[in-house]
Order: sequence, then C-alpha cells, then structure tokens
Amino acid sequence: MKKRTMMLAAAGMMVALLGISAAAEESDLAYVQGNGKLVVGITDFEPMDYKDENGDWIGFDADLAKAFAQEIGVEVEFVEIDWDNKILELDSKTIDCVWNGMTLTDEVMSSMETSNAYCDNAQVVVLPSEKAGDYASVEDLADLNFAVEAGSAGEAEITALGYSATPVKAQSDALMEVAAGTSDAAVIDALMAGAMVGEGTGYADLTYTFGLNSEKYGVGFRKGSDLAAELNAFLVKSYEDGSLMKIAETYGVQASIIEQKAE
Repeated sequence: MKKRTMMLAAAGMMVALLGISAAAEESDLAYVQGNGKLVVGITDFEPMDYKDENGDWIGFDADLAKAFAQEIGVEVEFVEIDWDNKILELDSKTIDCVWNGMTLTDEVMSSMETSNAYCDNAQVVVLPSEKAGDYASVEDLADLNFAVEAGSAGEAEITALGYSATPVKAQSDALMEVAAGTSDAAVIDALMAGAMVGEGTGYADLTYTFGLNSEKYGVGFRKGSDLAAELNAFLVKSYEDGSLMKIAETYGVQASIIEQKAE
C-alpha cells in the first residue's frame, strides 16, 4: 500500500510539473524573457523604423519597442522582414512581433494577437509634383500604374479599386519607383509620406495627394500571445507618464497618437 501511495504521489508530481511546463510554453512573455531578447520584425519605414547615420535602428516604433523591451527585462533585436511573409515569420518564431506601422486589417487581426491601436494613419497617393495637378479625383488615376508594398494596406486599397499595381518589397521602394519613373504613382502610409516626400526631403520632386482610407496602427504577436496584453498595459503607463508622447514628438507623429486608457 505504501509503495502504491508513493507511486501515486510521484505520478501526481509529474502531472503537476508537466502542467507547469505546458503553461510556461504557452506564455510568450516567458519565452521571450527566457531568450533574453524581443525580436522585432520591421521594414525600412521612416518615421517608424529606419537607420541613423551609424546604422542603428531608430524611429517612433523602434524607440517604443526598445522601451517596451526594457520594461519586460530583455534586449531588443530588429530584423528586416519581407512584409508579405510577416505572419509566417511570427508563427515560425523567426520574430516575436511585427512592430512597423502595421495597419489593423481584418486579416492581421484574425492571424495575430494584436495590441490596442496606438496611432492613426491613412493610405495616400504619391505623384510627381509636376503631374499632381492633372488629377482632380481618385477616379482620374485609373489608368496609372501604382507601386505598392506587397501585402500592405496600400496594395489592398489599389486592388479594391481595380487599378494596376506593381508589388515591391517595401514602401521606400515604392517611392523609388515613382522617382525613377518606372511607376506612375505609389500608395504609402500618410505618416511615411509626411516624413519622406516634398520640400526638404529626399523626394522633393514628389508630393502626396488623395487619401484612400482611414486606418489605425497596432503591434502583432503570435496568436494567443500574452505579450499583447503586456504591451497594452505598457502603452497605458507610458501614455500617462508622458514618455510615449515624448517619443512621438521626437519623430513628429504626436498628432496621430491615440489616447491610451486602461481597460
């Protein structure tokens, strides 16, 4: 009887240990803390994620990701991804989150565990300045060929309109296509257009015109990840103490910030 009791106790302990192990495996926060780093999937997207003169990643999203990583006690590592493969990158654990001015589309929200929206945005049409006056409405653009980032909200808008699109790797590449004359126009995020297009920028001969939609940015984690709730709490905290807005002001995006409230 004593032997049987000991065996049952051992079995119970094993079940308990397995339960603890399973719970740990289900926790993305524990996984990231165990690795000692948060791997952030990004593209070159000023003013959200881009490199400074030293080759270091900076930007509103990049700086916010650094602050969040510090909050949960880990380092941050930025990895450039193919935007069209962002969900695959997450699920394969090549990255831990997508933090790159990501629009909260139905596809994104059904495929990822997303944070609360933290920034307003829109998709806008970019044209050569000398030609912008030739188009009075979105309908007038029907015969143009658009450069769009593959898998982006901009591509979705052009596809919905039924217009011709050339997918490229990043929104910055879409601008290069228009500047080079290999595409007639581009559709990119308004925040990026404000930072990279027009007088005083590297694309002084381009301008942004029509807005095609209204959208919101969020951060994406693996489906079921507890990191989303952790980030939501951090966003509320950093909004209330003013640090979030301070980062936003550094990159000129403060007007787009959405107020963060505890749920």
